[in-house]
Amino acid sequence: MDDLDHNTGARIAPRLIDSLYTESMLLADEARAYFDDAGRDDRLTLDPFARVGFACESLKVTTRIMHIVAWLLTQRAVESGEIPRRDGRRPERRLGHANNSDESIVALLPRSAQRLITSSAELYARVKRLDENQLGDEPAPSPARALMGRLERDLSWAR
Repeated sequence: MDDLDHNTGARIAPRLIDSLYTESMLLADEARAYFDDAGRDDRLTLDPFARVGFACESLKVTTRIMHIVAWLLTQRAVESGEIPRRDGRRPERRLGHANNSDESIVALLPRSAQRLITSSAELYARVKRLDENQLGDEPAPSPARALMGRLERDLSWAR
């Protein structure tokens, strides 16, 4: 199969998917290690409001990474033929929504937390562009084709 499926738009290179997957798994491991272990000491130094922000931001990092990994696994399944390309673009298989971080809260957090938050947000933004670009490659529905389809269906029914 070539790099363009004329019915569904441009493919994402498998090497890019693999690279992003590796990056997301490394980030997931780093985030888990920090927020579950090393970040505990950092969290204890924060005032109560910042501690709540720390907890919320750690959940946002985890959610971003979870959505990225799920989307990348879908792309791998599409590439391997386990999922038809058109099904890989269904709304439930698209990149899940992740809330943005609150910059005023992030500024109160330790540098290590800030770095993980920023890294997860940047990776999510890159993957979101890929997800959105896939949709941009799809041709707009043609009213003329829709009418032709209805006519063909109606004429075949009338026979």
